[in-house]
Amino acid sequence: MTPVKLYPPKPEKVYFFGTCLIDLFYPDAGLDGIRLLEREGIEVLFPQDQTCCGQPAYTSGYHDEAQAVAAAQLDLFPEPWPIVVPSGSCGGMMRTHYPQLFAGTEHETRANEVAGRTYELTEFLLHVCQLRLEDHGQPEKVAMHTSCSARREMGLAETGPALLARMGQVELVEQARAAECCGFGGTFAVRHPEVSAAMVEDKTQAIEATGATRFVTSDCGCLMNIAGRFEHQGKPVEGEHIASYLWRRTS
Repeated sequence: MTPVKLYPPKPEKVYFFGTCLIDLFYPDAGLDGIRLLEREGIEVLFPQDQTCCGQPAYTSGYHDEAQAVAAAQLDLFPEPWPIVVPSGSCGGMMRTHYPQLFAGTEHETRANEVAGRTYELTEFLLHVCQLRLEDHGQPEKVAMHTSCSARREMGLAETGPALLARMGQVELVEQARAAECCGFGGTFAVRHPEVSAAMVEDKTQAIEATGATRFVTSDCGCLMNIAGRFEHQGKPVEGEHIASYLWRRTS
């Protein structure tokens, strides 16, 4: 069973770990996540030397290489402020796998300390900020896809839907087999493209069957995979990172 996590009061400052996919493909999602935090009166610190969390190498079995990449991140957060990550995948790597990756090494203590104050963005907005939302958008049906890492590694299946449920003009519709993987899985999609393609085909069919014209997710890998499949199919279903969706409708 996942242990109960005790959440701190809203802090004055947080660190923001932007992730590779946000940096390269979805910078607006990172900026919108920062804007949501700043609107709550929190000063957001963005360490300029941050790179990758090390998850691609780690899940591919290259633990020595993952250690080298991850170790470079450990000293980026010297003050005891929370570390907010707009991705359940990267958040899961830092919170769940860093203690395992660095067990018995010189970085063990630091890795455990960093893991203990790492939060996924929707988790932090819901449980720490107690975010209140005033929806200014038009009525819309929306499906939510929660990544496997957010759901299984971090136990955050409900945080995204809970935030969307606070949007007065949004009808959150439940897709069939919501807990199924979209097929991205980081390097899995590269190593097993046929299997990945079949999985994302199932996912797009399930989302389309809800009647939603938009899906949101808190992981850019899933966003890229599902939205790309819809585009390939020529289907008018758009995808958006939940940070951008919340910011756009509440600004």
